[in-house]
Amino acid sequence: MTSLELGIIGNGSIAGLIDDQGAYQWMCLPRFDGQPVFNELLGGLGEFRCELVGLKSSHQEYIRNTAVLKTTLTTHDDCEVDIIDFCPRFTAKGRTFRPMSFVRRIIPRCGNARIVLKITPSEGWTNKPMSTERGTSHIRFRSEENSFRMTTDAPISYVMTQTAFTLDRPINIICTPDESLSDAPEQLARDWEERTVDYWQEWSRRLAVPFDYQDAVIRAAITLKLCVFEETGGIVAALTTSIPEHEGSQRNWDYRFCWIRDAYFTVTALNRLSSVSTLEYYLRYLRNVAAHTDGGHIQPVYGVGLEAQLVEDIIEELPGYRGHKPVRRGNQASEHVQHDVYGQVILGAAQAFFDHRLRAPAGEQDFRDLEKIGERAFEMHDKPDAGIWEYRTIASVHTSSALMCWAACDRLSKIADHLGHAERGEHWAKRARIIREKIEKEAWSEKKQAYAGAFGGDDLDASVLLMIEVGFVDGSDERFRKTVDAIDRELRVGNAVYRYRHADDFGKPETAFTACTFWHIDALAMTGRREEAKELFEFVLANRTKLGLLSEDMVPETGELWGNFPQTYSMVGIINSATRLSRSWASVC
Repeated sequence: MTSLELGIIGNGSIAGLIDDQGAYQWMCLPRFDGQPVFNELLGGLGEFRCELVGLKSSHQEYIRNTAVLKTTLTTHDDCEVDIIDFCPRFTAKGRTFRPMSFVRRIIPRCGNARIVLKITPSEGWTNKPMSTERGTSHIRFRSEENSFRMTTDAPISYVMTQTAFTLDRPINIICTPDESLSDAPEQLARDWEERTVDYWQEWSRRLAVPFDYQDAVIRAAITLKLCVFEETGGIVAALTTSIPEHEGSQRNWDYRFCWIRDAYFTVTALNRLSSVSTLEYYLRYLRNVAAHTDGGHIQPVYGVGLEAQLVEDIIEELPGYRGHKPVRRGNQASEHVQHDVYGQVILGAAQAFFDHRLRAPAGEQDFRDLEKIGERAFEMHDKPDAGIWEYRTIASVHTSSALMCWAACDRLSKIADHLGHAERGEHWAKRARIIREKIEKEAWSEKKQAYAGAFGGDDLDASVLLMIEVGFVDGSDERFRKTVDAIDRELRVGNAVYRYRHADDFGKPETAFTACTFWHIDALAMTGRREEAKELFEFVLANRTKLGLLSEDMVPETGELWGNFPQTYSMVGIINSATRLSRSWASVC
C-alpha cells in the first residue's frame, strides 16, 4: 500500500520522492510545481523503479548528513543491491551547480542479482505515457509540456522492453534536459555523487545545532533546504499535492506553492541554525512581492516564480493517494484575503536589517517598501478575513491575523530605530500599541478564560499560541498561561494538538495538525513546563517516518501520518522545539 515512508532528493531546482524499495513515487518537472512525470503516489502510471527479482527485504537511509539516498535491496538467496539516488548540487566554476537533473546508481554488493529497470514517465496530469525515442545510449522522453533524456550504461534494449538481466557491474542512469553528456555515465555519476555528498556534509557541518536531538535537527534542516526554489527564493509549503488530511476527508490541497506565512517560519528556523543563505534567497523573493503589490493587497500564496494566478481545478485522470479523491492542481487560497500575510512579510525580512553576515543586507529602500506594507497591516488589523486556516466560507476578525498585524508594526518600529529614524519608530510603536489594546480587549474570552480564535468568540484556536513566538507576550503572562491550559484541555488529544475542534467548511477535523503540536510544545517550554513539553516532543519524534520526516497531520491515537509531505511547518517545529528543549553545549562539554 502507498504510504508516506518516502525519501526526498533534490537540489533547489527539482525534487523527487522515493519509496523504501527504490521506486520514484513523485517528481515534477521542470520545477516543484510543474507536471508530475512520476506520479504513482497519486495512483498514476508514471514510474521509475529498479525491481530486484526475488526481493525479500529492503532498507533505506541517507548517506550521513546529506540529501543522497541509499536503498538496499536483498533477495531470498542473499543477493544484495544498493540504489543511490540524488540530484547533483555542488559548486563548479564559481557558481552553484543545481541542474534539472537526477541520478540513479545501481551497485551490486553480493551474489548474482537480476533486476528489471522500469522507466515510463507520464505526461503529467493526463496520466498518459510520454513518447519515447531510442538512442545509442539514451532514451528521450517527450510530451507537450516536458522532455528529458535518460543516458545510461545499462543495456538500452533491456530497459526498453523491461527485461530482467543480471547485474554484474554498477549501472548508472543520468536524467537531464534533452542534451548529451560531456562524459561517460559512470564517470559523471561517480563524480557528481562525490561532489554532492561533499556539498551537503559541508553545509550540515556549518549548522549551529543544539546539543540534543542533533540528527533530527540536521535532517529537518536539509529537508527545509530542499523545499527552497533557489532561482527565485520562493519556498514551497510541501512538495506534494492532494495527500488528504485524513481518510476520505476531501481536504486534499496542492501545497507546491510559496505561502508567505510558511516561508517565514522556514526562514526563521534555518536562521536559528545560522544558515542565513535561505534568508538571502527569500529576501529577494519578498522584494519582488513588495514591488508587485506596492502597498496594496498581498496574496497569502504565490507560485515559486511569483505567479499570482494559481487557479484550482480537479484532475479526474488520477485516482488519488490510496484512492482518495479529489486530486487538485492549483490552490484557491491565492484568491483569499488573509491579513496575517502583511506581518509575515515584515517578520520574514526583519532580520536582514540587523544581520551583518548578509552580503546584501536590507536598507533604506527596503524599509520604505515595508512601511507601505505596514500601513496596509494597520488598516486591515481589525477587518474580517479567511484566517490562518484559510476558511472558504467563514470570515471573522481572526486573532492570529490581528497578532501578525501587530508584529508588522512592532518590527517596523524596531527597524526604524535601528536605522536612526526615531520619529518613524514612535509612529509604528504607537500603531502597535493600538493593535495590542484591541487584541487584549476583543480576543479574550471570559467564558473560556483564554484568547479565542476570533474577536468576540469563544472557540479555541491553536494559532493564538504564536503570541509567545512573535513576542506579544512572555512566559510569565497570566492570560497566556491560562490560554495554554485551555488549549491543553480542549485541543489536545493524547500527545497531539488540533488546530481547532469546531466544524469548518468540511466538518470537524479528524487529525491533529503537527505544527500546532509543536507550537504547544514551545508554549509549554516557555511557560516553565519543560518536562511536559519534552514528553510531547519525543512522541512526535517517535512518529516520524523511518528517515526522520513529517507530513502535515497525525492521527493522535496511532501516530499515523496524513497530509502533504514533507510539510515545512512540521519540519520547522522539529528545529524550534529541539533548540528550546536541548541542553546547552556549555552545560555538557
